[in-house]
Amino acid sequence: MKISPQKRIVAAVAALAVVAVVSAPLAAYAADTKNTTVSALVNSTISMTTSGTVSLTLSPTTASVVSSNSDTVTVNCNSTSGYTLTLADNDTTVNLVSGANNITAHAGTPAAPTALADGKWGFALPGAPFDASYTAENSATASTTKWAGVPTSGAPFTLKNTSAVASNDVTTVWYAAKVATTQPTGTYTDTVVYTATAK
Repeated sequence: MKISPQKRIVAAVAALAVVAVVSAPLAAYAADTKNTTVSALVNSTISMTTSGTVSLTLSPTTASVVSSNSDTVTVNCNSTSGYTLTLADNDTTVNLVSGANNITAHAGTPAAPTALADGKWGFALPGAPFDASYTAENSATASTTKWAGVPTSGAPFTLKNTSAVASNDVTTVWYAAKVATTQPTGTYTDTVVYTATAK
C-alpha cells in the first residue's frame, strides 16, 4: 500500500515524539554530591573513691610507738591527657585533735621525709624520696620509716600526674603517728582532701 507524503510526515513526528518522551528523564535531571561531617564532642569526666577512714591504734605501754595504715585512692578518668591527683589538709590546721590535745604535723617534707618524732603524724607515698615500700605497723617501738607532714589546704602536694586515660588507677597513700607514754588518751582526728583533676 502506498503511503502519502503527508502520512509519512505525521508518522515521523509521532515517532520523534515517542523518542523524546522516553529520552526526557536522561536529559532533564542533573546530579550533585555534597558531604556533611558528623561531629561528636566527648567531654572529660573523672571520678574517685577512697577508703574513707584510715584507723591507727597506738598503745605506748612502755615506750614511744608508731602505727601506720594505708588509704586506697582509685581514679577513673576518660581524658586522653590524663589527670593530676593532689593531697592536702582540709584547712590550715594540720593537727590530729582530741579535745584540747594534739598530735601535730611532722616536720619532714615530701622532698625530705624523715622518721617520726614523738607526738607527730604524717603521710608517705611509696617510692623515692620516701621508702620504697610500706607495710602496716602496729605500735612498733623501733620504726625507721620515713614520713612527711600533710600540707595545708593552700599548698597541696601532687601525688600523681598522668598522661593517658585512667581505668581504676590506684594510688596507695600511707599515714602514721608516733606517740610517747605521756600522750593523753583519746581519739585524735583530722581530715585530708584528695583532688583529682582531668587535664
